Amino acid sequence: MSSYSEILDRRIAARTQRNLRRELRPPCGIDFTSNDYLGFANDPELRATFDLAAKKLPLSGSGSRLLRGDIPIYDSVEKVCADFSKQESALLYPSGYQANIGLFSALLTSEDQVFSDELNHASIIDGMRLGKAKKFIYPHLDLNALEKLLFAAPPCVGMRVVVTESIFGMDGSFAKIPELIHITEKFGAALIVDEAHATGLYGSGRVADGGFAKDVLATIHTGGKSLGASGAWIAGSAKLRDYLIQYSRAFIYSTAPFPEQALLLKLAIEHWRKVGNTRTETLFSKVILLKKSLLASGNPGLRFHSETSEECPIVPIIIGETEKTIRIANELQLLGFDIRAIRPPTVAEGSSRLRIILHADQKEADIFSLARALVSVLEAERSQ
Repeated sequence: MSSYSEILDRRIAARTQRNLRRELRPPCGIDFTSNDYLGFANDPELRATFDLAAKKLPLSGSGSRLLRGDIPIYDSVEKVCADFSKQESALLYPSGYQANIGLFSALLTSEDQVFSDELNHASIIDGMRLGKAKKFIYPHLDLNALEKLLFAAPPCVGMRVVVTESIFGMDGSFAKIPELIHITEKFGAALIVDEAHATGLYGSGRVADGGFAKDVLATIHTGGKSLGASGAWIAGSAKLRDYLIQYSRAFIYSTAPFPEQALLLKLAIEHWRKVGNTRTETLFSKVILLKKSLLASGNPGLRFHSETSEECPIVPIIIGETEKTIRIANELQLLGFDIRAIRPPTVAEGSSRLRIILHADQKEADIFSLARALVSVLEAERSQ
């Protein structure tokens, strides 16, 4: 019988042999990899406001919110989050992952059915696994396939739930929200939309920004991307909030988030109301700048993801082979650009990629420099 150490070694070696072993690397070079789309994480005005207000808070919630941990800052930030999301209520979680685990494990029972886009985030997948609903997976963005699944699925005594991200973080592709609403209404299903990457880029998300807030069961939002904070919230009706307080184990059995985390989230939303629209306009202009610079090179090694939206700061460059992707990413890092290789199982086999992220506060000169460096590295790869 193998020792625990030998078993762990064998499992780690399996990842290493396939070039899939992960490593922690601190930030180094010009940031083209973080999700700080609007530059809030280092915003001096937001930082100054936070530093002043944080002095008035306790260091910890000191327990579950259902015990002694429900201090006033949580109710305050949830009201701001609900208003921002154009929903009746909101419930705060420490992270987007925990929010999705908490929502889907609580909502989905053996009476229910759930229909999920195949590229939905791992947190959604894990939440559905913890739930007991019958699962149906439809091909990415294929709404004809979704309709066929809904039509063919057996009768359901509970809920039918369709879940999608609004912007898919590895592909930069956009879900078709109006069409999804039409389909769910047609088949008597509820729609849940994860707005993690859209929150702040499109107002409070593509659902609320498009005027569809009342057409969905819930939206999930994170503070750790455009808002430059952390934490997450689920937005929906007051009844949904009450249900989660009763049934969401990820909420019930967790110590309340750091009070400072809740405060920063609240202040980030308030800061977004002042500068968000200007920052997004600047960001989208830089997305166009990078894509034009790369396309102008005519390099045959440049493969953009076919479903990436033109208005998305996520720019995936598909390389394919994992080892080659790592090699190119390493070369770009040596040239001073923080770009990471995205590999299976995060993306499908054979679709390893560079995931380039644009930011509102990036210098145009750095964008031009990246375009030249990427073309040069790809040319060197071709000549080998």
